[in-house]
Amino acid sequence: MAERGGRGGGRNSGGVSGSLDKSITLPPDEIFRNLENAKRFAIDIGGSLAKLAYYSTVQHKVARVRSFDQSGKDVEHESPYEITVQEEITARLHFIKFENAYIETCLDFIKDHLVNTETKVIKATGGGAYKFKDLIEKKLGLKLDKEDVMTCLIKGCNFVLKNIPHEAFAYMKDADPEFRFQMNHPHIFPYLLVNIGSGVSIVKVETEDKFEWIGGSSIGGGTFWGLGTLLTQTKKFDELLQLASKGRHTNVDMLVKDVYGGAYQTLGLSGNLIASSFGKSATADKEFSKEDMAKSLLHMISNDIGQLACLYAKLHNLNKIYFGGFFIRGHPVTMRTITYSINFFSKGEVQALFLRHEGYLGAIGAFLKGAEQDNPNQYSWGENYAGSSGLMSTSPDICPMQRERSGTFDMLEMDRLERPLVNLPLLKDPSTYIPDTVDLTDDAMARKYWLSCFEEALDGVAKRAAASQPESVDAAERAEKFRQKYWDKLQTLRQQPFAYGTLTVRSLLDTREHCLNEFNFPDPYSKVKQKENGIALKCYQSVIDSLDSLGWEERQFALVKGLLAGNVFDWGAKAVSDVLETEPQFGFEEAKEKLQERPWLEDSYNEWLARLKVILACNSGPALNDVTYSESLLVTERIAAMDPVIRDALKEEKLLLVQTGSSSPCLDLSRLDKGLANLVRERKTDLVIIEGMGRAIHTNYYAALKCESLKLAVIKNSWLADRLGGKIFSVIFKYEVPLK
Repeated sequence: MAERGGRGGGRNSGGVSGSLDKSITLPPDEIFRNLENAKRFAIDIGGSLAKLAYYSTVQHKVARVRSFDQSGKDVEHESPYEITVQEEITARLHFIKFENAYIETCLDFIKDHLVNTETKVIKATGGGAYKFKDLIEKKLGLKLDKEDVMTCLIKGCNFVLKNIPHEAFAYMKDADPEFRFQMNHPHIFPYLLVNIGSGVSIVKVETEDKFEWIGGSSIGGGTFWGLGTLLTQTKKFDELLQLASKGRHTNVDMLVKDVYGGAYQTLGLSGNLIASSFGKSATADKEFSKEDMAKSLLHMISNDIGQLACLYAKLHNLNKIYFGGFFIRGHPVTMRTITYSINFFSKGEVQALFLRHEGYLGAIGAFLKGAEQDNPNQYSWGENYAGSSGLMSTSPDICPMQRERSGTFDMLEMDRLERPLVNLPLLKDPSTYIPDTVDLTDDAMARKYWLSCFEEALDGVAKRAAASQPESVDAAERAEKFRQKYWDKLQTLRQQPFAYGTLTVRSLLDTREHCLNEFNFPDPYSKVKQKENGIALKCYQSVIDSLDSLGWEERQFALVKGLLAGNVFDWGAKAVSDVLETEPQFGFEEAKEKLQERPWLEDSYNEWLARLKVILACNSGPALNDVTYSESLLVTERIAAMDPVIRDALKEEKLLLVQTGSSSPCLDLSRLDKGLANLVRERKTDLVIIEGMGRAIHTNYYAALKCESLKLAVIKNSWLADRLGGKIFSVIFKYEVPLK
């Protein structure tokens, strides 16, 4: 979008003006996405920032499989199914933050690009909903319906805590990394929410719909911005935060050791405690630097807020405090001071937690208030990594352009998932379950390796994506756009490994899948899977006959070895993909020969193989060459036509095929399809088998279950095999019995 004419004296021109600035270049493709399909709007306008929310329908390609019409055909030479690519419409939530100074330009842009005319009312919250009411109604031609600020904040906070893994984090000074992200807790209530904007609001949240405003203060971000502007003549909050990050508050504040000298030790106090904010400025006849004054001011406000929040938490017997509002904005000095204050006054009994998307709570809540007829809470939502904001770098010197632009625009996108996701009922303790085996934000060596590994594989993935759509004239162009976008994200993660929460192999895979889908590559490995499944079906009868010819113990070993051999066919592992590309005849027997056999647990699998009722869970959506639920139905249908045992098991529901709700090579047992969870509960499942390197090693290797479990996989990565003390193609066979 070209720059619109500005007004003299606007903020971009460096002057000070009460008028609204209209001179700014908007990146519509990156920020205001899919406006033409927008259905509903909401806006949260604070003292300095506006947060826009809207719902849109998104059309994207999906790969579908279906049975051939076999009448009159020689089934022996047919593929197991045919593949079609269809258009599907899903829902997406967009949340955009921008400064109030640009509100006229943003409203003009929205109006110019808003095709849909169904929306008649725009939900609004925040003080600016009153200030800008006439402007918004005039620009957009919509009626403004104001909503209670506290209600919106609570609804927004509940929504992100339930739907965004790693939304909340603790900040730990001098730790590496400083961030400790929290997994989605199944029981998020009760908690204290402290929202810091132009002022401070403190709310006790007991349930989804029960909360109480219990306190507040006029000292908040607005005070810091307002007083700080007078002290520093800065025009932007980010600039003030950068000033504070370079200052030394001890040059301005009077400390305990300044008051008591060496005698402070007899008082049981730290000499570095602040005795009087700005104390030295009252006694010293000298000029103090802008940086030191900004740092002292930030410390004073953050300490006051922390003490106030801690007192309320103790009064109401709460041990979790979430801090929201755009005053926080991931700034290390602010989080460090608040955390220190909470720990000091609570003696470590209360935890200070921050939010990755703290500035959007009001906008999300206002949107939910306007969407109650669609009941968004009946669905699960997922953060769209392909085009979504994350935690900013703690250093102003890292990615300065990104941090600078974040002062003007920022965004969050969330996609509605097809089905509700819940915890696996068999998790021993859902509140302590962590799916990922290695935290790459915490393990620098592993992070460096895996980021390089994904970078090296990127050209091959882009090539595979383009090749999967030979009929498409723009496939190569879209594949290059995918490659560039994912490459950029990998570079960001090198500098900001915490950008999307905890960095793991799973999150790297998921982000790649999001980017592939964004550029309409729904299943790049669909043809590969079709071919592999066709070959496997032709081998099925001979494998069954071979197993039937074996004695009991030999058969068990052969079954397990065959299962592991199937795990070798992994196009996501470079060592395997190189073999599959160069050795077209590589098949089941060759895969078994690759296995590095290791000692087995004696008699650990004899009993469970005899059990009859089986629930076979497969991915809901495609990921690499993993079989999907829809593909498993068609393959099983072909097997049932050949094998009466399988046919009877399906008919009697002794074998059930279900979907996991996942579209990843890894598996998060806290976000599983609700139907699978219900079935596990109804059938009183007493054994869980998790198969594959992604599901059993990258994730769930340490997962504790209430029942017996078996985790098995083949290590197809040399670096990982070396770290685990084995060789490539070594076998993991981990049988666990829960402790009584």
